[in-house]
Amino acid sequence: MKDVEKDAMLEEIMIDYGDELVRLAYTYVKDTYTSKDLVQNVFIKCYEKIHTFREDAALRTWLYRITINECKDYVKSWGYRKLQVSNFIQETANGFEASVENKVIQQSTNEEIKEIVLSLPIKYKEVIFLYFYHSLKIEEIAEITSITPNTVKTRLRRGKQKLRLMMEEAEMYG
Repeated sequence: MKDVEKDAMLEEIMIDYGDELVRLAYTYVKDTYTSKDLVQNVFIKCYEKIHTFREDAALRTWLYRITINECKDYVKSWGYRKLQVSNFIQETANGFEASVENKVIQQSTNEEIKEIVLSLPIKYKEVIFLYFYHSLKIEEIAEITSITPNTVKTRLRRGKQKLRLMMEEAEMYG
């Protein structure tokens, strides 16, 4: 494949899939700028490896797999762990300054639901995100996550149960 063809293909891929890959990355790292950086890395890998793409899988599935792997590598990295500790300390310090009333007023219902979803363990969060936010089929999720369709169904069911409990708890303690 010629560089001109690869450039045009990459540009089309970036336009078609960029936003959804950033949202997918955000579910792992919970930071917009880091998500965008990771997706840039995904596009670099895509550009370098586009010749290895097999037509037997959907391009979207291939991109999701690369993005998930990139995110998992980042989350395992020392830099990410150091950032998490730093953010926790910062939030704890800021928590003493802000009143509970101001926090409640600032958060909308959608924000609360998003936070609850993001607080789920990764194995539930990723299947729920791919199923509900990206409308992927069970088989597509299984291919992206490298697990069986039955495992995807089980994780969806258990994830929804956990969500329901967490939402009821949030409503109860408001």
